[in-house]
Amino acid sequence: MENSLKPYDIIPPVIKSGTVYSFTTDSGVNYEVRFGRKQNNILNATIVFGVTNEEYDGEEYSITNKGEAYKVMATIVAVVRKYKGEHPNINLFEYTGEQSEKEKEKNRNVRLALYNRYIKRVFNDKWIVEKTNNKVIIKKIK
Repeated sequence: MENSLKPYDIIPPVIKSGTVYSFTTDSGVNYEVRFGRKQNNILNATIVFGVTNEEYDGEEYSITNKGEAYKVMATIVAVVRKYKGEHPNINLFEYTGEQSEKEKEKNRNVRLALYNRYIKRVFNDKWIVEKTNNKVIIKKIK
């Protein structure tokens, strides 16, 4: 089922080279997906996404529990694909998965495990995925 989910409507950056995309879920939760260039190499980018609603007290890594995780992830996949298409020279992407306090106690990272399930939908076999602690680095094979 999750493979066939249609993404939410994506609001792209105002200019094509922009770095902030957003979307709103059916329950009214607003998400932002941001791409940042690394200072030491502008062909490396970080991916950060999270909730922007005030009701979550500015905590972008909030767990919303609205039953929309799969459609949210399908939308994030669509955003990353779009950004990758607009910026074909990027040769490294990285993201982290913040742990909840409960996950830290159990030494698990459910959020990162969810994110990792979606990597192959964005990056093909011309990319290598490296995982360390709560960080994932995806490098283009030269």
